[in-house]
Amino acid sequence: LRLRGDRRPADLRARWQADLPEPGTLWIHGASLGELNSARPVIAAMAPPVWVTANTVAGRDAVAGWGLPGVRATLAPLDRRGAQARLMPGLRGLIVLENELWPNRLDLCARAGVPVALVGARLSERSSRRWRRVAGLARHLLSRIDLIAPQDTGSAARLAALGARGEAMMPPVMLKAAFTPRDRPLPPDLALLDRTGTVLAAATHAKGGVAEEEIALAGFALARISRPDLVLILAPRHPERGDEVARMIRAAGFDVRRRSAGDAPGGPVYLADTLGEMDLWYRASGAAFVGGSLVDVGGHSPYEPAAYGCPILHGPHVGNFVPAYDALAAVVGAVAVIDADSLAAGWLRAAGDDAMPDRAREALAPPDLARLIGRLQRLFAPR
Repeated sequence: LRLRGDRRPADLRARWQADLPEPGTLWIHGASLGELNSARPVIAAMAPPVWVTANTVAGRDAVAGWGLPGVRATLAPLDRRGAQARLMPGLRGLIVLENELWPNRLDLCARAGVPVALVGARLSERSSRRWRRVAGLARHLLSRIDLIAPQDTGSAARLAALGARGEAMMPPVMLKAAFTPRDRPLPPDLALLDRTGTVLAAATHAKGGVAEEEIALAGFALARISRPDLVLILAPRHPERGDEVARMIRAAGFDVRRRSAGDAPGGPVYLADTLGEMDLWYRASGAAFVGGSLVDVGGHSPYEPAAYGCPILHGPHVGNFVPAYDALAAVVGAVAVIDADSLAAGWLRAAGDDAMPDRAREALAPPDLARLIGRLQRLFAPR
């Protein structure tokens, strides 16, 4: 078992065997920090006791830090049948965020009569093809879910085709559009950065032999021909790739200063190889390339940089957020790039552009969650 972000024995044990929930507990599960941040209004509106679980240490710690009364946050137990079965008697319900469809968990809830809601449900065409290989299992699980709030119409159609019941389906709601910025000051070392002279490559990936970090470094070198004072913050999606990315930075001819080592910014490139600090990088930067979009990962959320007033750049692979990026394109609220040359030009164009974030915020207006929260409160009313 590998636990992203930490390897403490106590954390690993927590995933093997969770503490039993107190009677009448509502279990809410999200994969990581992004999903849980977007669901905060929903979590806060649910009657306690509430147990929130995450697959990552950063997600767990973020929820614990909110200080919501009656809310307990832990790492998620593994989807082992015995480990999940012992939890069922204490539950009044389960809310699953986005696409965390764990078979044992869902099957045992159905058998125990524990109602289940799937909120912000996201099912890509690729994931749908995988589920179609086990069509019987998919129908068995999805047909027993009591409420589904899909993220978009495409996810709704794919879930229905796999067996979700029509009467369980709500109109689409993009939960990540309800993202609320964190209110914390920049630490002194980041506050010294000139935001208009700082660019960001956020949540970058490597796939199929292509590393977005290498493209970002090449684009940054080109941009520095026009702006020699420019600084790059490079924040890989998975910080455990820090050593690999550090080698890329050196190969590009730059010294390496690493957040994980306690280094402060002080050179042209700063490697932000930590978890749970993406809000700091968006707030410190004058323009951000949002990764997972120059390689075919599906892109990451534009809602977070928009909320922090950071101009957005992205590649062509944004299948996870098509409506959002279409809305941004319609108002010129983001810059589309395809390679190092266009990334350099985009950073220079967007850095410090005060109008672009305003257009992005207008295009990505938060959803009205009242109807969804009302349905959830009725479904999971304490008994």
